[in-house]
Amino acid sequence: MHEQPMMIAMPNPRILLLLSGLALARLVPATELNAVETDRSALTFVFREMGVPVDGRFKKFSAQVSFDPEKPAAGRAAIDLDLASIDAGSDEANDEVAGRAWFDTKAYPQARFVSTGVKALGGNRYEVSGKISVKGRTREVSAPFTFTPQANGGIFDGAFVLQRADFGIGEGIWADFGTVANEIQIKFHFLASAGK
Repeated sequence: MHEQPMMIAMPNPRILLLLSGLALARLVPATELNAVETDRSALTFVFREMGVPVDGRFKKFSAQVSFDPEKPAAGRAAIDLDLASIDAGSDEANDEVAGRAWFDTKAYPQARFVSTGVKALGGNRYEVSGKISVKGRTREVSAPFTFTPQANGGIFDGAFVLQRADFGIGEGIWADFGTVANEIQIKFHFLASAGK
């Protein structure tokens, strides 16, 4: 009497796809993100001096973000930046940019961004529009960004360009764009969670 070979049931490919989809869905925040972990986030900038790129960062800032990836149009953000916390690479450079010709941090200690709208661009890409105020001057800006979902939140990465002349950043002998370019690229990396 011959034994019948054991048959192993293979899982249905559709079931595998469904289970994979459910696992991925768990990575997308089910609730609105509203807590930015500033100690794990970063606000940096890049400009060109005599054609050479110079990197810097702001060490102190606060950010309030409200974002639901399923309802991006309802998103909003407000960022307050401590201009005196600038790190331009050296103590000498930091003292210079804090002076009246640049950020004039004694008269204008903070810069502020407030969003006016968020739109989805597809593929976890978005664009936030808003108003940024520096040295008492306000201009409208738009910043494309990506959102990378994580188990308990997500990461926002984006950048936009400011024209320093629009805000009186770098006046007097520094107003020459041949020495310091007019464009300053601002980059942000925010780690956010649903908070409590």
